[in-house]
Amino acid sequence: MDRLLIMSLGRLLIFIAVLAPATFAEKPSFTVGWSVYVGWNPYYYMQKSGILKKWADKYGIAIKVQRFDYAPSLDAFVAKNIDACAMTNMEALDMPAAAGVDTSAIIVGDYSNGNDAVMTRGGLTLAQIPGKQVLIVEKTVSQYLIERGMAMNGLDSKKVKYLNTSDSDIASAFLTNPSKQVVVTWKPMVSQIAKAKDVKVVFNSSQIPGEILDLLVVRTEVLKRPDGEKFAKAIAGAWYEVMGQMTGPAADKALTSMAEGSQDTLASYKEQLATTHMFYTPKSAVEQTTGADVKKTMDLVRKFCFSHGLLGEKTASADDVAIQFPDGSVLGKADRVRLRFNAAYMQMAAQGKL
Repeated sequence: MDRLLIMSLGRLLIFIAVLAPATFAEKPSFTVGWSVYVGWNPYYYMQKSGILKKWADKYGIAIKVQRFDYAPSLDAFVAKNIDACAMTNMEALDMPAAAGVDTSAIIVGDYSNGNDAVMTRGGLTLAQIPGKQVLIVEKTVSQYLIERGMAMNGLDSKKVKYLNTSDSDIASAFLTNPSKQVVVTWKPMVSQIAKAKDVKVVFNSSQIPGEILDLLVVRTEVLKRPDGEKFAKAIAGAWYEVMGQMTGPAADKALTSMAEGSQDTLASYKEQLATTHMFYTPKSAVEQTTGADVKKTMDLVRKFCFSHGLLGEKTASADDVAIQFPDGSVLGKADRVRLRFNAAYMQMAAQGKL
């Protein structure tokens, strides 16, 4: 009898051992892509601190945060290799949306308030840039920034010669080659470059406040999955817990950890935050997302993208890649919506419903 009992227990243990990995594998999992930027380093900390796991566990899912260079992160999102990605409002429109990927911005995290900059050496002015070679990550907000600056100052951006350079290489490419006179990039690279002798900022994003928004964008089809809403709630819950830590009594500890994500010091990271307008509370994020200014900004952005062929060669009009706002209004053709500003999960956070 004892022997039969032992055999039965053995079979049960084998059954559990076989079943457990299968059960774990069936847990719905999601991947979020991020790249180095002051407003996106919280995703690094979110995972490292265990905050993300806590919120994912609450909703019975698994969420992984994966680091990329910026352009590859967008490519991975368009290719549907990741479910969500940190990106700007412009890239959300001219990359996934323009590629036909229906996307939803579920977190509006901040806007660049001086983080993005046009920098020159040798006393070169903004007016002298046309005709010069410019180091830049093409088809990103860097291009939007420099051309907005030129348009605002009556300059011809068509004469600018862009040299496409990855964000991981752009600082060293500029600093080690004195023949390069112009660079457009974002912090922390801007801070690194600014320390060099004879370098100055000739235009930055504080001169176009609210136009370069940093978002967490999710494929709309992901939100429609059975567990998609759980993912959105979990990531929003984790995000605003992190925002609370960034402004709480132990802020320096959290900020130090975030700084590690971009190999920065606490002082350097704080310097970057000083030129970032963070929406630390979900209420402030909702107000930004549902306000009139975002519509004006996105109209500027879509027209810029269309005029540069960034919405696709076969796109006949900016209206063909439409944008929907939380109030249901649409910029463009209602049957061509590809980018949606979704304030629902920020609103849930504001109401304590996560």
